[in-house]
Amino acid sequence: IDVKKYTESAARQTAGLYDKLMATGERKSPQNFQNGVNRYCAYEGWISGFFPGSLWFLYELTGDPQWKTRASEQTERLERIKNLTSDHDIGFRMGCSYGNGYRITGDPAYRDVLIQSARSLATRFQPEAGVIMSWNPNKRWKCPVIIDNMMNLELLFNAAIYSGDSSFYKIAVSHADRTMEEHFRPDGSCYHVIDYSIKDGKVRHRQTAQGYADESIWSRGQAWAIYGYAVCYRETKDRKYLDQALKTFNMMKNLENMPEDLIPYWDMSAPNIPNEPRDVSTASCIASALYEISTMDVPDAAGYKMYADSIMVSLSSPAYRAALGTNGNFLLMHSVGSIPHNSEID
Repeated sequence: IDVKKYTESAARQTAGLYDKLMATGERKSPQNFQNGVNRYCAYEGWISGFFPGSLWFLYELTGDPQWKTRASEQTERLERIKNLTSDHDIGFRMGCSYGNGYRITGDPAYRDVLIQSARSLATRFQPEAGVIMSWNPNKRWKCPVIIDNMMNLELLFNAAIYSGDSSFYKIAVSHADRTMEEHFRPDGSCYHVIDYSIKDGKVRHRQTAQGYADESIWSRGQAWAIYGYAVCYRETKDRKYLDQALKTFNMMKNLENMPEDLIPYWDMSAPNIPNEPRDVSTASCIASALYEISTMDVPDAAGYKMYADSIMVSLSSPAYRAALGTNGNFLLMHSVGSIPHNSEID
């Protein structure tokens, strides 16, 4: 993989996306390119941290100060989100933006925002169930927890280090442990939604929101699990977390219907495979997790890196990587938001 070549290509493509965003004159964040149109989300949108995170990575990869300027500008627009307590996605929003910004620059103001963001996330912890509530209660669920929430624990682990407040660490570990206990099937695959009772912490339902069916293998959910538990192992050195990440990955890897190019279908149990949409976001997340796992003390570490490299070869091919100036200046083609909600399909 020619990293320099693809970094330069990504920089040119992203510069075009940045220009499109600026031309709107609105304080929004790029969301997707759908039906020939660039779409944006408000800063409260769960993916609002992804674009500033991409800008920080480009600064890190190129050393070009214009990316630092753009990344800082797009990051600091999100500051008010640090007090948002209405859902669990503050880790996605602030970890990608302020988290990368602090990692790269060491700006203490960024650290303070991250600590406050973790405080906001911690307000959603439900002691009886031992988990962070993902979405607010509704007619269907009392305390819904989605596997996606594993991606927000890194914010808590980091805040514990930055602040010296061990309560953040304890909440993250409690959530990871209860999720490992309740979310997974014997084969290593995971449910999307577990609904708990707030009163006694017992499981009420095991269901899906974005997958094909309650018992199906929603692909991005498996990616969240693999990545999330790899992070938990990194931060705690508790081997059970790494074992869970690897069990879920090996389940996905060994599925008979995994495509040869390793870009999963949106749900590996969907009824019309091989004529189901692919999801490059799943593949990207799994590759990222595997690169980190390959640096850990695991048997056949090189094999995990090779699998991730194979994913990257596919993602960087014309089948998935958009040609310069096309695809609304987004880098990758063919993702799925939620087919059950008829949202962001391909």
